[in-house]
Amino acid sequence: MDFTSDFTMTIGGKPVAGATTMSVLNPATEQVIAEAPDCSRAQLDEAVAAARAAFPAWKATPFEKRRDYLNAVSARIFENLEGLKRLLTLEQGKPIGEAEFEVGAAGMFVQGTASLRMPESVNEDSAERRSITRHVPIGVVGAISPWNFPVVLAFFKVGPALLAGNTVVLKPSPFTPLTTLKIGEMLRDVLPPGVLNIVSGGDALGPWMTSHPGIDKVSFTGSTQTGRKVMESASASLKRVTLELGGNDAAIVLPDVDVATLAPNLFWAAFANNGQICIASKRMYIHKDVYEPLRDAIVDYAKTVKVGDGAEQGTQIGPVQNKQQYRRVLDLIEDSKKQGHKFLLGGEAMDGPGYFVPVTILDNPPEDSRIVQEEQFGPVLPLLKVEDIDEAVAKANASEYGLGGSVWSGDPDKALAVGERLETGTVWINETQHLSPLAPFAGHKQSGVGVENGVDGLLEYTNVQTVVVRKA
Repeated sequence: MDFTSDFTMTIGGKPVAGATTMSVLNPATEQVIAEAPDCSRAQLDEAVAAARAAFPAWKATPFEKRRDYLNAVSARIFENLEGLKRLLTLEQGKPIGEAEFEVGAAGMFVQGTASLRMPESVNEDSAERRSITRHVPIGVVGAISPWNFPVVLAFFKVGPALLAGNTVVLKPSPFTPLTTLKIGEMLRDVLPPGVLNIVSGGDALGPWMTSHPGIDKVSFTGSTQTGRKVMESASASLKRVTLELGGNDAAIVLPDVDVATLAPNLFWAAFANNGQICIASKRMYIHKDVYEPLRDAIVDYAKTVKVGDGAEQGTQIGPVQNKQQYRRVLDLIEDSKKQGHKFLLGGEAMDGPGYFVPVTILDNPPEDSRIVQEEQFGPVLPLLKVEDIDEAVAKANASEYGLGGSVWSGDPDKALAVGERLETGTVWINETQHLSPLAPFAGHKQSGVGVENGVDGLLEYTNVQTVVVRKA
């Protein structure tokens, strides 16, 4: 397969060129690497019609057979890992090792999803009647995936949607459509036509999908601001929605930690994927007893990390993925400068082409500052000193977000007691960002609606149906 050109959409199992094209840039060079299809409204109608036509047969396909199809999808992704990872680095910017991890994780999540079982419960089984509750597919799912993890987050949606018996129209971000389009191409002979349709397009395509009368459910991953618009649009026809939205995850560090061991772990908790992770540690509350030594150790470690083109040997952190986000990160840095915040590292845009921002760490800015209150989604981290753990918990919870949080301590039981006080969908103890296809992942507050992964995530793609049989 050619991974560098001939990018087409997949509609009804066939290659479809866009009505027009849109340029895709390499964020490390700002150079155009390919032209991707720009789907028209009529082509979206074709994709939805193809999914609608394929739905009855796919719904009737036995659950075990659909599981076999998912395992075949997983196998095809793994077979093409080498080409996919290099393409992903070109369009997303992440280092090649991280791109390999993401593509492999997509295969693993599909495989893990295929191991799930659809629950069925017996409500009553008496001499008079039998009542059972089962779960049936919704119909056509519109899946909208983001640019930070374009492959694995797409399959957070595709895997359970297909296993549950739905058909899918998938739209990748216009910033990172290429790898997803290639996966669509390689799956054309794996799945029945129309079961998985992949369309790419600009800013108009998402709203067309969320308001489309032929789409029964929307699953969206992205910012909270856009998530509100998705929910508003979907409400007109009461579409089901799953929204995995923003986070301003807090890490809480207890005073009994081993500073030297912990510093690298905390660094990557914040800066993996250049901080462009919804569950990255974006605020770090450190007990006053270890604040200064841990602060210095994190900064010292940060100075050893190489920022550069993800395709180059040794790069550990790539560019910010797109110009819009690059400008937003620089704006937050500029705001901190104007407010007189103390910078321990970074703070200046890097010379040359590419959307590069150096690793930037701030020393105890005020709690009400933008860099603490907003989700930066980039390589900028405020370190914050707290007098005690009650203060840390109170500040961690004083946020409109509630996606994830972490607690770090030499005593896991003590950390767990703190973690159970956090108002977040996921709590990690002495690690962060670990997700599993078997464990539910959901946000509290403004961080989302619904669940991904695990049996709970599978059930998001179903309607509940209770069947009552009156016995003779």
